[in-house]
Amino acid sequence: MQPKNGLADAVKFFHLDALNSAVRLKIDFDVTLTEVASGLYWMLGRRIAGYESAHSRQLFRHFLNTPAEVEITGNRVAVTLPKRAHNPLLLAAGCGQGSTPIPWWDGRPMVLRFR
Repeated sequence: MQPKNGLADAVKFFHLDALNSAVRLKIDFDVTLTEVASGLYWMLGRRIAGYESAHSRQLFRHFLNTPAEVEITGNRVAVTLPKRAHNPLLLAAGCGQGSTPIPWWDGRPMVLRFR
């Protein structure tokens, strides 16, 4: 389970009370996006066996910080990930099964493939 002080850990270099009101809106939006990203990492970790309590940095390093080949055609977007030691865990978690329609790509489905 995600620690309750996840926000404090994510933005520990900020001291929100020290900011003036002109900057506050940008900082509030940044904090909101940080929380959304933290929640998405938490959801990813819950799907992958052995990563239920992993930190965002570890999930990023093991699963997301990788090059990929992106092929965009008229009817789909295919993302192909290279061979990596952690890919079987993604496959076991159900990633790469089916497709996801992406609204801002005119509804084209995104397909995740592994080498």
